[in-house]
Amino acid sequence: MSKPRPLSAKPLSVMLSDVFSDVYAKQGFAARELVTRWAEIAGADIAAHCEPLKMQWPRPAEGQPPEPATLVLRVEGPVALEIQHSSDVILARVNRFFGWSAVGRLALRQAPLSRRGRQKPPPAPDPALVSDVAKTLTGVEDDELRTALARLGAAIKRN
Repeated sequence: MSKPRPLSAKPLSVMLSDVFSDVYAKQGFAARELVTRWAEIAGADIAAHCEPLKMQWPRPAEGQPPEPATLVLRVEGPVALEIQHSSDVILARVNRFFGWSAVGRLALRQAPLSRRGRQKPPPAPDPALVSDVAKTLTGVEDDELRTALARLGAAIKRN
């Protein structure tokens, strides 16, 4: 009789990778990271008011070098002017992310943003619990490190 094999669960992200890649490719995104990591790429202040919709690539002309794409951003109404003034900064950050001049211009579409469920930051650990954990860290000489470790330990104990 053969031994049963251990169950190996695949992460959902691995199983749906091809599905998501196809969806992003239809919108002109070569990499989905532009959408999923938008806050890191554009910066939190810019990402709070706009999000990438699609990239429009011009048709290649024969014998000519490829032209950069147009990044279409969905922008909340009154902030569109401010985003337009920040277009050079956004283009530089996006092109730095790609590692080449992939995007040559921005196009703005005014519409409400699709708000993704943003997680609230966890509450601060209980000060009494932090001080209890700090008492156990007598071997740590650096005060700032001891305080940080005490907060981490209290957060772990809380969960």
